[in-house]
Amino acid sequence: MNEKNKIISLIEEKKQKYFDASDKIWEYAEIRFDTPKSAKVLCDLLEEESFKMKKGLANMENAFIATYGSGKPIVGILAEYDALTNLSQVPDIPERKFLIDNGNGHGCGHHVLGTGAVAAAIGIKDYLQENKIEGTIKLFGCPAEESGYGKAFMAREGIFSDLDVALAWHPWDSSGAWISSSLAVLQVYFNFVGIASHAAAMPEMGRSALDAAEIMNVGVNFLREHIIDEARIHYAFIDAGGKSANVVQPTASLHYFIRAPKTEQALDIYKRVVKIAEGAAHMTETQLEIVWDSAAANYIPNQTLTKAMYSNLKEITPIEYSTEEIEYGSKFFNTIDDSMKNSIRNRARTLFLEEEKIRELSNSPLISEILPYDAFKNMGGSTDVGDVSWNVPTGQIMVTCAPQGTPAHSWQWVATGKSSIMHKGMITAAKAIAMTAYDIIKKPNLLEEARKEHVVNLGGEKYKSAIPKNVVPK
Repeated sequence: MNEKNKIISLIEEKKQKYFDASDKIWEYAEIRFDTPKSAKVLCDLLEEESFKMKKGLANMENAFIATYGSGKPIVGILAEYDALTNLSQVPDIPERKFLIDNGNGHGCGHHVLGTGAVAAAIGIKDYLQENKIEGTIKLFGCPAEESGYGKAFMAREGIFSDLDVALAWHPWDSSGAWISSSLAVLQVYFNFVGIASHAAAMPEMGRSALDAAEIMNVGVNFLREHIIDEARIHYAFIDAGGKSANVVQPTASLHYFIRAPKTEQALDIYKRVVKIAEGAAHMTETQLEIVWDSAAANYIPNQTLTKAMYSNLKEITPIEYSTEEIEYGSKFFNTIDDSMKNSIRNRARTLFLEEEKIRELSNSPLISEILPYDAFKNMGGSTDVGDVSWNVPTGQIMVTCAPQGTPAHSWQWVATGKSSIMHKGMITAAKAIAMTAYDIIKKPNLLEEARKEHVVNLGGEKYKSAIPKNVVPK
């Protein structure tokens, strides 16, 4: 741990600037690809630290690469900084209250995710610089992870192809290793156009786009029984045709997410969804337009890298919390309902045998210790880190940043987003990533094992983006 202690100290020395940066990004709460202020906060930090910057990648103005060093290995670190819609929240209060009506909020912790990744990159950079060690660090600024998938567009352009490894992390309500795959996802708009008419006087003259959209949703709901169990289909109305009930609605638009364990499976389901949409259009004599938004591949965890990250995270946990922080966390822990508390107890029983340990974990508002390696074996959801993992060996960890049981994409996460709990999780993640980067640079065998595993994991398959070539980030 001697040399790694130096890396930890280097990160500790600059932690206040990282806290300030993450708080700024929390306040900006920018979404999808429209993240200029958030990206600038991170770029400014990196430019101050002598990283070479390349901005504007894969048709994304707010994507960037920050590079330090030369030679091999080339270690990639992934940063995100996008928020979620309609999750604005007053900070530090344990009740739902908009800060800005219908505003955005960082309900998934990407403000600390991105800043923590930058802190890791600067920390290992400082160590390499002080010790005149060869190696290249690349920090990738990636917008639109929540929806739009910036990394997928970057992967489609081959932007990660020169890396030897990629390292990532995610805020969570506990700490551990991300050892499971994620679901591949397709995002597509289904737009219907009909004919407006007076709904009472001349209904026969109208053709309802809203009817078409509703029929499509009913058809897809019937489809759910006839697809694989692991698949997921979600939709949202983007346009319901207007607010006048006495008008035959001439437009309607749906945004569909189609998920499955592999991209090919999601594409097969997509084809069936298209047939249902076409049928709905025929039934209502409306016009159908299908517009692709984006797609992300399933995540392929590299266990060699993940175990190295886990080992480093274990060295720097448990996270120490003050009495005040535990009291603060308790206020938010008490906002979760009984069903979630039952889920917490059930999870504790799967991880530990001792009743005392189960009770302790079940009733802890903040989980300070690292959980067993296999604790996160059923993550679900989707991430564009998946597209990176198809191109290069990739490892990820989870680090406690929020009170136990408070779900990601919730107002509770936004409310605690500027807290010392969130800050401590961010710095802990930064240290673990920087320590793992050190291992990769100093231990050639680790890199070779990760490469070999990557070949086995792919099983002869090659990465192919599901995003059609004519689709650009928007």
